[in-house]
Amino acid sequence: MEEKSYKYPLTILTGLFFIWGFITCLNDMLIPYFKSVFELSNFQANLVQFAFFTAYFVISLIYFLVSRHIGDPIDKVGYKNAIIAGLLTSTAACLMFFEEAGSMDPSFPVFLCALFLLGTGFTFLQISANPLVSMLGTPETSSSRLNLSQGFNSLGTTIAPIVGSYVIFNFFNDEDPYRGGAQAVQIPYLALACILLFLAVTIFLSDIPDMRNPKKDGEEGVPSASDSSISIYSETVASKKKSALEYPHLVFGMFAIFFYVGGEVAIGSNLVTYMKECVGIIQEFTAGRFLAFYWGGAMIGRFVGSLSMSDMDNVKKYGYMASVTVCGFGLIFSITGFHIEEVLPFLGYLVANYFAFVAAKSKPSRTLGIFAMINIALLVAMLVFDGMLSLWCILAVGLFNSIMFSNVFTLAIRELGEHTAQGSSLLVMMILGGAVIPPLQGLLADNIGVHMAFALPIVCYVYLMWYGFKGCTIRK
Repeated sequence: MEEKSYKYPLTILTGLFFIWGFITCLNDMLIPYFKSVFELSNFQANLVQFAFFTAYFVISLIYFLVSRHIGDPIDKVGYKNAIIAGLLTSTAACLMFFEEAGSMDPSFPVFLCALFLLGTGFTFLQISANPLVSMLGTPETSSSRLNLSQGFNSLGTTIAPIVGSYVIFNFFNDEDPYRGGAQAVQIPYLALACILLFLAVTIFLSDIPDMRNPKKDGEEGVPSASDSSISIYSETVASKKKSALEYPHLVFGMFAIFFYVGGEVAIGSNLVTYMKECVGIIQEFTAGRFLAFYWGGAMIGRFVGSLSMSDMDNVKKYGYMASVTVCGFGLIFSITGFHIEEVLPFLGYLVANYFAFVAAKSKPSRTLGIFAMINIALLVAMLVFDGMLSLWCILAVGLFNSIMFSNVFTLAIRELGEHTAQGSSLLVMMILGGAVIPPLQGLLADNIGVHMAFALPIVCYVYLMWYGFKGCTIRK
């Protein structure tokens, strides 16, 4: 079956990636908001990310234990039904947010519980949607497809800081005592609940293939895809393995996911605080506009990465990559409303990002290693410099974060065969990094200052550089 046969389901899944990226990035705006409303320290405010991302670890661990001792749940219910379950769970979490925000005495711990439930729903989406996108087509272009979907995920994260900062800090937080305080997040999360419910119904009614692993020993199986489409998941290697944990490249990939998510989320979570305390950008809405360049850079990089790792000829590929870079910058520039002279440094980083992709020669592992190395250099420069020069260094990290999740994920689940879904759950489990690293950076910020606390993500990118250049090698 040709990859083009999957265009419709991939389109629906891409819309799903967009909205879950949008909601995830709203956490970055909740941190300074709850810090103000509930008078929290940097460490306490970063518990927003702890509650959200701890759900990934807890639910994925349960999933792994169930799959190992009883059987893979997704193999029984199918990827499509798992996605619907995730959307319904996330809908319930947004409704819980709505209910608590409207109470007379809103509680920060209750909001944290709602965030944990939201993370639970997104865990189902991560376990099911990422491998499903990888499987809907040929294995050679799996990184390209996942980078494309992750690109729309980043489009959501690009828009979220601008929309979220305006809606939460301005539109629903004026002088009206009802609309101020915790009530500022009430209507936005009700709207998100409606969108998630609509997506669940749409996917239920769609013809997304209910991909499952073929049964063995003559058992009746569920058709999944052509042999060429799922060869990346063939059982030639997996047949002698009893668990996904027996694959070193997967185990190393688990830690790569931990450090990638931890580093990316820690930077995004503390950028607004950094801009207010170290750069002098006081207004949250202005900080949100700058934050859009961090997440927008990831969006551009993922779209460009999708082209870079595709199988089209180089002349056409490099032309499209340049066009997407220009269009991506135009989108961010138009929605943030800055003057061109204010964002000139970002143009320089876009050029560097383009040539880094060219130097990587369409190899996912090489791209990962090079990008991690560049991020280490950017973080060191951010610590050395002050003011706007330092800010643009840290914002540029988003450009080179872009392909990391997709590349680590596809590199880690290669040749897992029947253990693919189990391996996916283990990778999603390690999104725990988003729960651990941000509070640690918040603790550092309380003790050594917000600026110097950004030294912590350097450790994350050192490991990612090693995984790209060495750790992802499949050991037979």
